[in-house]
Amino acid sequence: MHLSKNVHACAISNQATIFGRFRSMINSNVLEFIMEAHDGLSAKIVAESGFRGIWASGLSISTALGLRDANEASWTEVVDVLDRMQESVSIPIMLDGDTGFGNFNNVRRLVQRLCTIGVAAVCIEDKTFPKTNSFIGDRQPLASIAEFQGKIRAAKDSQLHDAFTVVARVEALIAGHGMDAALERAHAYCDAGADAVLIHSKKATADEVLQFAEQWQNRAPLVIVPTKYHATPTSRYRDASVSMVIWANHNLRAALQAMRSVTRRIQAAEAIADVEKDIASVDDVFSLMNYQELEVAESRYLAGEER
Repeated sequence: MHLSKNVHACAISNQATIFGRFRSMINSNVLEFIMEAHDGLSAKIVAESGFRGIWASGLSISTALGLRDANEASWTEVVDVLDRMQESVSIPIMLDGDTGFGNFNNVRRLVQRLCTIGVAAVCIEDKTFPKTNSFIGDRQPLASIAEFQGKIRAAKDSQLHDAFTVVARVEALIAGHGMDAALERAHAYCDAGADAVLIHSKKATADEVLQFAEQWQNRAPLVIVPTKYHATPTSRYRDASVSMVIWANHNLRAALQAMRSVTRRIQAAEAIADVEKDIASVDDVFSLMNYQELEVAESRYLAGEER
């Protein structure tokens, strides 16, 4: 009984640390970077590579489930994936929470569940439900400012940890509403309690994002996603006082290309000899998944049994 209580207390303490670490990252004066992951394996790779945080991408999770990034995956399916990811690593995760999977009530349930499993942050966007990926089509419909403010208040009122972070994603630039509308929305979302703002753009240069940053004047931490303006030097983000950069979908895209290439080579050759030099070894898989720990545990817990 005492052991169970101690384990529970340790889990709560670890969660509090994870929440606090992400909040410190996004409030830091140093530019922070978080990397996309979409399952337990990719989360482990992100942590192993030295990143201090994970972006649980809606596009990547949906694609890995064989679904489109159009709310075809339910929020419970997404949270199930997050649960596995959180168990796999000890660095904080921010969920790409789309529009919150519905109205304010869906947002409340989502945030409570994220806090329960130890996910440190959620980013919700001001489009209508069901959403479509931001890079598809033009002038996607946005939620009203008042409706989205209600979602932010619902998220903040429902969080179970003080340091849980809610990031408001502004889609006004992508939807073609212009800079003034983007700034109006961002200020309104901070008024409603958002801890940070993500400004999104699909232009090939960072000009409008950097213009937004200049006019935003550091009211709250600013997050960006340079997927389309990938050639911009990182130094420009530092100069603009951006708080956090999200590398949003690169593990999924790398995996897609690698798996397609290897699969086609094996199919064409009807053999695997030629690809072995280009893929991870089985021993590498065992090392990443820490099979050594299982051997140590077996020696402790199966010590008196025949094996």
